[in-house]
Amino acid sequence: MRRDGSTSSPTLISLRSVLVKALRFSRKEARYAAAALASRLRPGAGATWGPLKLVNDDPPDLPGEDWQRIYPRICGICGSDLATIDGQSSRYFEDYVSFPFVPGHEIVADTADGRRVIVEPVLGHAARGFDLPYPGAAPGDGDDYRHLMSGHLKPGLQTGFCRSTGGGWSTELVAHASQLHDVPDWMSDELAVMIEPLAGGVHAALRSGAQPGDTVAVVGAGTMGLLAVAALRSLTEPASILVGARYSTQRALALELGADSAVEPGELKRAVRRATGSFMVGDHLSGGADVVIDAVGSSASLAEALSLCRPRGRVLMLGMPATVTAELTGLWHREIELAGCYAYGTEVRADGRL
Repeated sequence: MRRDGSTSSPTLISLRSVLVKALRFSRKEARYAAAALASRLRPGAGATWGPLKLVNDDPPDLPGEDWQRIYPRICGICGSDLATIDGQSSRYFEDYVSFPFVPGHEIVADTADGRRVIVEPVLGHAARGFDLPYPGAAPGDGDDYRHLMSGHLKPGLQTGFCRSTGGGWSTELVAHASQLHDVPDWMSDELAVMIEPLAGGVHAALRSGAQPGDTVAVVGAGTMGLLAVAALRSLTEPASILVGARYSTQRALALELGADSAVEPGELKRAVRRATGSFMVGDHLSGGADVVIDAVGSSASLAEALSLCRPRGRVLMLGMPATVTAELTGLWHREIELAGCYAYGTEVRADGRL
């Protein structure tokens, strides 16, 4: 998403101004409720009725010496952004954000000294002035999340949800030096903006625990589901990757990115049954996939993921959920492991490489 709708890259001079143009999300309960109602009637309608407003505002202050101003060239629209705008995000995150905030965390930007960078959005230990939990730790690593609400910043699990930093849906924000990574000259902005979600796909592939020879099923083929497929094919050695995708374009992309089979959602259970040699016990599989990735995060997708998983298999929730309801008897009886998968972290591959 470019600010002016153009295809050419903006210059730094055009980005700098006394006031920052930004899409600001405020804490207004009535408007949030209106967005939730409108989005149930038509997905995306929350942008009209909700507490998102285009404003001219003062630029955020630099929180410290290791911070600098950056000027977005392009910014992606994440599923978490859409859920927030449509009033469908979980209230769990209320304590991990500070209002008002400027959304946008999939950012390609220019620095004041002319570097082109991408932003690693998680506001981790270094950004908040704390020591790393261990050498080389990623921003989201560690076993205590108090740093997400402490230090010299307002609460916020990442850029785009923190009042102190601003976000990518603006003409200017601030970022810590540890968050910035140079983009090579050969890479376009449109490719570079995919690096942050791709990192999430890599995290999912490695956190899935998929082993050589495994059957992996992926429920949902949006951006994160497709990137998980690509990472699974590149970083693990599954016998087969089976994908349930709603649209023909998604199915074609899934095959191009490494899936062995991409079918309509209603056909995924049959594909898993054939790939694993399972048979049906009523509506349930006798066996199932070794690993199932839920790339949607809804009640229906979680139920499907659990129904596709073999006894003592693993279900990984990659899609950001809100409040879901689930029948967990099968999970209990089949001793299925259910794990979350947020952002990215530090992992060791099966071959021992970090």
